[in-house]
Formats: sequence, structure tokens, C-alpha cells
Amino acid sequence: MRFNWQEGNDVQLLVNGEEFFPRVYEHIRAATQEILLETFIIFDDKVGRELKAALLEAAGRGVQIDITVDGYGTADLNSEFIAEMTRAGIRMHMFDPRPRLLGMRTNLFRRLHRKIIVIDGEIGFIGGINFGADHLADYGPMAKQDYAVRVRGPIVADLHRAALAILVRSPAVGAEVPAVKPVIRHVGNVRMLMSIRDNERHRTDIEDQYIAAIRSASYRLVLANAYFFPGYRILRELRNAARRGVKVTLILQGQPDMPWAQRCSSLLYNYLVRDGVTIREYCERPLHAKVALVDREWCTVGSSNLDPLSLSLNLEANLFIRDAALNQQLFENLTRLADEQCQPVTPRIVARGFWWRAPLISLSFHFIRKFPAIVGWLPAHTPKLQPLVVAETDQTTEDMDHATELTAGQEKS
Repeated sequence: MRFNWQEGNDVQLLVNGEEFFPRVYEHIRAATQEILLETFIIFDDKVGRELKAALLEAAGRGVQIDITVDGYGTADLNSEFIAEMTRAGIRMHMFDPRPRLLGMRTNLFRRLHRKIIVIDGEIGFIGGINFGADHLADYGPMAKQDYAVRVRGPIVADLHRAALAILVRSPAVGAEVPAVKPVIRHVGNVRMLMSIRDNERHRTDIEDQYIAAIRSASYRLVLANAYFFPGYRILRELRNAARRGVKVTLILQGQPDMPWAQRCSSLLYNYLVRDGVTIREYCERPLHAKVALVDREWCTVGSSNLDPLSLSLNLEANLFIRDAALNQQLFENLTRLADEQCQPVTPRIVARGFWWRAPLISLSFHFIRKFPAIVGWLPAHTPKLQPLVVAETDQTTEDMDHATELTAGQEKS
């Protein structure tokens, strides 16, 4: 699957669930033909239930709806929720559902981590926001800070093609071709590139786009990422950019939802700070962002973290966007975060205890760099896309695996 830069698009930045969810529901309620929704997580909470209500309403109007979720991220979605959807004619699919071992989820790697929505082949959404109440400020101190974009124009055809490429491998869809043809007329002047990461032909596409952009930076680079532990190629380019005078600012987790991830990131601080990279830890709430900008035009929004899971194992999707207005809007938002809600990481802080942390840093960095290859040595299975069809007599989440049709798809790892 090859994607090229697309001209003539329109883009709107959506910050957090407060801006994202209402726009998604608005377009779902206006849908007339088709909804493709692909996400890592749907929770049965107030956000998930509002999504369900909007989808059921659309299904009642005859809209064809396909929902694809990940078998790890959405493992706990209850069977009543699924049954309501499927009874209405909504096709639900789960990527790589696996049995639990001693109550633990076993599908740890190669997750479907993408978040893509395409409505009537005309409106698209992509970003890092899942369908859960933890993306709303009223969730409390652990509410996530995150970003997405709504897009229109020829780029929507690429989002549609990416979502469909996985979907047609489900036994519930097979070779059926949807009736909707994406709208490709020009509606703006924004250039965009759809980029995916998979375990077949696009293993480094997102990483390569990041590296090319960092190399092109001439005076500013701002990167906000939830789980930051990239390979040496990205680290080297960040240092090189700072050395040639680019103002490089990293906004990373300071109040993490996964403390071990923040500790891994902190192992890299000395390596970056000593060459002039500015690091700010966002302490207001957990940072879930996967965004970056370079100079005055280039920026990216998507699902890919800069860690071994996203860069080497998961299925991810990012948009790379050339638009001065979006770049500036994102810059202003991230600057406010950095100035008002972040703690600076100073050379003095990273130097504390460095004499004993240096060997740990070196060992940890090289281990995590090789982690995807190590996982590759383990016995592997082929991740499948399977339809979710809950039996009417099934009432419990524990029985969901037995009530799911287990006809195998062909998604390769």
C-alpha cells in the first residue's frame, strides 16, 4: 500500500476529548452511507455509551457500520455492549483476540494501536484519542492530554484505504467492496501524507518521516510524546539538530499513567540535555500526545509513540501535514503547556547520581533497542481479525471469547 502527498485538503486540530468527541458524534449522526471506525480502546463508560447511541441511531437509518478494535486494548468490553451493536446490524471486529492466561492478557505485542474514523468517504479523523472517559478533564487527575485532527479532501481516500485494507481481511467482510467511493475534490490548500506502520512493507515509514523532518529543521522543533524511548537514529538526529542551533524542545510525561515508561524516558535525559535539547515534563495530568512540529509548516498528529512498541511492533497511523496555520496553532498550544504546566529538566537534575546510573542507562538503552528483535525470537502467531458475534444466551464478559466466531483472518505480523 503506497501513499503519496495529497494536495487540496482542510484540517482542524482537536485538543482532548472535549473537542474530539462532539465532532465525531456530530458527523456520525449526519452519516448517510458508511462509517469505518478503527480504535485501540472502547470503554463501556459515558463516552463509549454515547458513541454506541450515535452508532445505533446511524444504523437505524441504514448506514453500513464497521467497528474494529484491538484484542488487548478492548479486551474487557462487555458482551451486552457488543450484542446491542451487532443486533442493530453493526459489524464489530477484534484484532488478535487471545485467551487469557491466569487472568492476564497474552496479546501484549503487535497491537492494533491506530485511531482512524472515516464517515461517508468524506470526513476523516486521526490521532491518539481512544473512546474512554479518561480523555475528558472531569475524569480527574488522571485525565489524559491528547490530540487529533479532523480532515477533509483527497487525504480522506487514503484514510479510507488504510482502514479498508485491514477490514476486508475479516471473515465478516471478506472480499465485499463497500459502495462508498471517497470524495476526492479539493476543499483547501493543505498538503498531507498518510503514513502507516505495519509488520509487512511499512515497518519504518513513520520513523523515516520523523527523521527526515528533524534533519530539515532550521530553527525550531517541538515534540510532545507520551512514551519516549526511540532508537538511536532519532536520538542522534535530535542531538544533531540542537548542535546546529535548532531550538529543540521535548515535552514528555511528568505525571505518567505508566511510571515505568517515564523512568525509561528519563534514562535518556543526560544524553540529550548535554547537547542543548530542552526537556519539559508535563505535570498537570498524564500526557498521551503523539504530536510534533518543525519550523513553521511541518507537523504530525497520529497514534505512534516514539518507543519500541510503536516503532517496531504495533500497527500505527500518523498524518504528516504541511500547513502554517496548523503548525502555529499546535506550537501555541504546546508552548502554553511547556511554560505553564511543565517542570524543566536541567543539567543539574540529570547529573544527580549519574555515576551509578550510567551503566544502567547504557544497558537499558541497548536492551530496549533490541527488544523488538528479541520478541521476534519468541514463538509467534499470526494476528487475526475476527468478527465479534455474541450469543443471545451469553451474559458475562468471561464467556465472550467462547461466544465470538473464531474464523481466522489473514493479518500478518
